[in-house]
Amino acid sequence: MEVLLGVLIPFFGTAAGAACVFFLKEEIGPNLQRVFLGFAAGVMVAASVWSLLIPAMNMCEGMGKFAFVPALVGFLLGIGFLLLMDTVIPHLHVGDDNPEGVPSKLKRSTMMMLAVTIHNLPEGAACGAIFAGILTGEGTVTFAGAVALSIGIAIQNFPEGAIISLPLKSEGKSRFKAFGMGAVSGIVEPLGALIAIGLASVVTPILPYLLAFAAGAMIYVVVEELIPEANEGKHSNIATIAFALGFAVMMVLDVALG
Repeated sequence: MEVLLGVLIPFFGTAAGAACVFFLKEEIGPNLQRVFLGFAAGVMVAASVWSLLIPAMNMCEGMGKFAFVPALVGFLLGIGFLLLMDTVIPHLHVGDDNPEGVPSKLKRSTMMMLAVTIHNLPEGAACGAIFAGILTGEGTVTFAGAVALSIGIAIQNFPEGAIISLPLKSEGKSRFKAFGMGAVSGIVEPLGALIAIGLASVVTPILPYLLAFAAGAMIYVVVEELIPEANEGKHSNIATIAFALGFAVMMVLDVALG
């Protein structure tokens, strides 16, 4: 039960952000969006290093100088997987009029939701992989550290939920429908977490690869989407400061609770 609640924490963050549609009349301003995007990028980079890549290498310390191999392989596979999804799945980022992925006749709102869903998948895999380390008895992963990762991802999911639900309301969707679509975009996280837990329980040696895979996927999202969007237009230094704060918060959570 504790593990189930742990993997649901990021989803609660997305749902809470989507609930902003009931309290805010207008979309989030561009500067505040830069803050949210920069903060999210900082959290994801810190989580990738402190919560995923370092534990992955620690698990393989018996390999000596080659302890980096599972982390390297998993990291590159994560990058490649997200690159494939980004290329194949039709999606549309908030504030952009040019859909990405294969040509599609999907509605604009559906493609916007898919864009957030693609971002949420690696976060779910990250939570699942680290909680799988607890279930399999891997000593380098602690329950407190896993909860810290979930909380960090939930914090950065809050603005994502708002960023997807508020524009939907502005496009004519009802508040409840906009909230529902924003919240549903985060449901892929617990699903991805359960898949990662299932894989690790069947093939225990795969755990370091899963941790690094999640890290690679998260870094892809940061470099491909979050940082470019955060630095568009003027006042990009706002996003840089927010990135530093997000990185610091996640680092403190991981070390203090881990």
